Amino acid sequence: MAQQRVRCRTATCVFVPPSEEDSADSPQQPAGPCEVEWQWSTGFPSLANDRPIRTVTMKFTTAILTVALIGVSFSEAFCPTSLPSNARVTQSLLSSSTADVDVAATALPADFQAARDMAHESLVASLPTPALEKPLTYFLDEYMMALSQAAANGSKNPDGSDITAQQAAKSMMTALGYGVKFGIKDKFIFEDVRHKALRGPKGDKRYEDPALAQKLGTEFDVDFYEAGCAFFRPSIDIEKSVVLGQDNLKKALEQIKAGENVVFLANHQSEADPQVVSVLFDSISEEIGQLAADLTYVAGHKVTTDPLAVPFSMGRNLLCIHSKKHIDADPETKPAKSRQNMSAMNSMLGGLKEGGMSIWVAPSGGRDRRDVDTGKIPIAPFDQKTVDMFRLMGNKSKVPTHFYSMSMVSYDLCPPPDFVEAGVGEQRNVRFTPIGIAIGEEIPNIGGAEKRHLFSEKAEETCQQGYVDLLKELGMESYIP
Repeated sequence: MAQQRVRCRTATCVFVPPSEEDSADSPQQPAGPCEVEWQWSTGFPSLANDRPIRTVTMKFTTAILTVALIGVSFSEAFCPTSLPSNARVTQSLLSSSTADVDVAATALPADFQAARDMAHESLVASLPTPALEKPLTYFLDEYMMALSQAAANGSKNPDGSDITAQQAAKSMMTALGYGVKFGIKDKFIFEDVRHKALRGPKGDKRYEDPALAQKLGTEFDVDFYEAGCAFFRPSIDIEKSVVLGQDNLKKALEQIKAGENVVFLANHQSEADPQVVSVLFDSISEEIGQLAADLTYVAGHKVTTDPLAVPFSMGRNLLCIHSKKHIDADPETKPAKSRQNMSAMNSMLGGLKEGGMSIWVAPSGGRDRRDVDTGKIPIAPFDQKTVDMFRLMGNKSKVPTHFYSMSMVSYDLCPPPDFVEAGVGEQRNVRFTPIGIAIGEEIPNIGGAEKRHLFSEKAEETCQQGYVDLLKELGMESYIP
């Protein structure tokens, strides 16, 4: 079946304005206090009368200080130099930088600069030493620049409104607030190896548990799935993004609706890949968008332990599995991690036996890394044992289980470090860019028991071809290996 190319339009997800899409509040308004009103349907704050955000940022002062203090232990991987108040410097050589960019000062538009400065001023005022501001300042600057470029590009929110500086600052401070609360201060523990997305109490009996209510506190009604999508969507150039293989995707959806299972074998390029899937699937249809929300992502330890990643992970269906590299890194904890992986496999098998399960997994075990010598971005090789394991689980479930490749181009959205880092707290990069997904034809059941490698090789070959097709469609041929 030939792949079909679909150019994406404005995403169809529904959010409560002006909060969900919001990513950066900012102010040319007169100085003065600001009241914060929480929109419980989304968990994003709205600013009374759109006045300055000083009080909003000060609300997070104590928590941000906590992040900075605890972050000292991993500040080397999360450590940019400070930026001047009137310009943002894109730095390509800091902390194993990830993308070749001109090291030159790029001025933000006045409204975005004002919003950035006010947020940064409140942050700096709360810290005992300027050295502790670096990790959060870098993330703030990256995000403000990305959304300012989105605004200049004429990109819109799902409700048709403009992307604004106030939206950008608001979304960033909300994300930092969630990261502080659930990643450090009142650390959210992913107690189950198979985590179900936290999307608010409606229709979810888990929220009747007082322990969960205590964990979530004032964020009890927050839809963490929508919050994560709202954070990244404005930084995606949706008009120029592409989805290939829509017919294959629709076939997979029909199989899921029939009670069969589908496993997407994907390459993995950025921390925002789950949001990439959601934004692009939403752009096709509401039904396909729901598939993105229902997907279970096979996740490593970092997404449940990194402070800034935790709240985004809370909004996703996860199957928490330690990668082989992570298990072998510490011999003392290897037995416990192996037991957890076995528990995760049993939990996944239970889901597959129920039928109608959809899974996203990156058989490479990590993100694609660019070749620092050539600037090209090859797909990380698939691990045959990983693919074999998912095929085995599918066979043991006794429910038809189908496999598709999912090629992803999202590297420029959140470029990862050029080299794998064992700890958490890596430097966060955010860029305004188009993205792409290609769903290949269903992978045929080839190889049998004697030549299992043929199936894995076919899956990787299909993913590679879709990846090249995407790069050509997006005008990113320079990344083709």
